[in-house]
Amino acid sequence: MSRPHDGQRPFFPFGNPFRMILPKGSDLSPKLLALLNSFEQTLADRLKKLKPKDNSEVLSLSWMRLAMDSLCETHMAIKTLITELQFPISDWDEKWMDTYLDNSVKLLDICIAFSSEISRLNQGHLLLQYVLHILDSSSGFPSMEQLVRARSSLHDWMQQINSKNSKLENCTTVLHGLIRSLHLAKFKNSAKGKVLMRAMHGVKVQTVFICSVFTAAFSGSMEPLINLNISDKFLWSEAFNDLQVSVNREIRGLFSNGTVTVLKEVEAVHGGVQKLYSMTDFIRHEESENLKKSISSLQESMERLVQGLDSLSKQVESFFQTVLTGRDALLCNLRIADLPQENNGQEQVVT
Repeated sequence: MSRPHDGQRPFFPFGNPFRMILPKGSDLSPKLLALLNSFEQTLADRLKKLKPKDNSEVLSLSWMRLAMDSLCETHMAIKTLITELQFPISDWDEKWMDTYLDNSVKLLDICIAFSSEISRLNQGHLLLQYVLHILDSSSGFPSMEQLVRARSSLHDWMQQINSKNSKLENCTTVLHGLIRSLHLAKFKNSAKGKVLMRAMHGVKVQTVFICSVFTAAFSGSMEPLINLNISDKFLWSEAFNDLQVSVNREIRGLFSNGTVTVLKEVEAVHGGVQKLYSMTDFIRHEESENLKKSISSLQESMERLVQGLDSLSKQVESFFQTVLTGRDALLCNLRIADLPQENNGQEQVVT
């Protein structure tokens, strides 16, 4: 995953989140109204699917994969909407494009931080694989030297899990910057522009929320969590508010209970590591059966963690590419628009 070197300009030209983007009396054609309603209703359906049926699902890697997949779908949907609205490049406001490109860089940075943390968690798997190799029961009951080596590696894993990833430290600042930028975006006074602004607002809200949840989960801190007040005039507002309340409440509850990590699969492995660590301090030969069970349980938890991390890593990469593709499409259209148009009089449309 690599950063683009093109431009320094995000992704989201949104209006003020605390007021209706389309003023009362806005006259939209039936076609534009249908496009907007379809986009908002589909977004509402996606958000409903993300609300966990059981609190234990919150911040499982499977839920996080689903959340990232949903985010990719929303970003692809806004790209489709832009194509359907058929905006000529001349109608795109320069400040809007600067904000879009600037925010996209921030999102790419966040993706890189997430990928870095997933990689760090995967690296810890090597330490535990070494432990399982040392304590392999097929070689008989482990010697004192083997137990000492296993205990040392288990301790290293716990130290690694409790350490902080410096790449995550900037994510909270970036997210707060994205929230502050909501009121900066404006668009030329056109019906199409207003439809896009309203749709883009939904994209931004979902993006900031999910990224804040991921940042809280990976960093082990409640600080990144946000509470957005959303107008009830959006078709997706009720679904979003329900999701935000449900997920944030569960995460805060986990932190208040002193959970080492709010990631379910990591917490399961941590419990198994602690149990095995205590056994390696002093264990008698007659307790070999308990040792085998502890090793087997840890191995199963490790497999679930690795599978979950691999799946989530692919979804984060997919989101990175989705953001990057949207950014590149805009830059490409801008370059084409700057070329002489003597061969055709057609204006370019961002797709």
